[in-house]
Amino acid sequence: MQSTDLPDDESLTTQGYVSEDTQQRILLIACGALAREILDLKERNGWEHMALTCLPAILHVYPERITQAVEDAVAKHRDDYDKIFVVYADCGTGGLLQQACERLGVEMVQGPHCYSFFEGNQAFAERGDDETTAFYLTDFLARQFDAFVWKPLGLDRHPELREMYFGNYTKLIYQAQVDDPVLTQRAQKCAERMGLEFERRFTGYGDLETTLTGWAKGTRPSS
Repeated sequence: MQSTDLPDDESLTTQGYVSEDTQQRILLIACGALAREILDLKERNGWEHMALTCLPAILHVYPERITQAVEDAVAKHRDDYDKIFVVYADCGTGGLLQQACERLGVEMVQGPHCYSFFEGNQAFAERGDDETTAFYLTDFLARQFDAFVWKPLGLDRHPELREMYFGNYTKLIYQAQVDDPVLTQRAQKCAERMGLEFERRFTGYGDLETTLTGWAKGTRPSS
């Protein structure tokens, strides 16, 4: 069984992770930012028939590259598995990832982004305009705030730009996947650095868990 205890710097996700069990015939091609959550679900549910490979989480800084990266991964692994599922939402691809998945005959997670499917796509949609000024953090982003938010925006070099980037936001909503006081503290510090109010909302794994459970039950080989 694979460990869910990944290094804090998420180096495993940026290098790519593949299950060692070559007998598994179902592959999840996932965003590296979801590695911990998927591995935890796999271990807790005994989904040993499902393998995992993660694309670099840093692709979210360059969403125009996600679709091609997923297509390349499907082509690389298609002959080795009976079914392939894509554990990405739209993630800023403007519908291109959905079109590619339909063309390739593979299913993907529904929703515009992980903030939506962690909360539950229906619940997130119902909040609508009430949260247009909210900035969201997940567990992954609470750990990797500097690498995926602060530094890409140049705020490590030019902190005076903070108001330009975040001036239209009113609060930071931390969507907690696990109940971890350390992560909550990190998220709260992120809100302070951004000059925003802080709200913690425990979501668990939301529609990610529901979707993976459906895939696992629907594709589990019969005994």
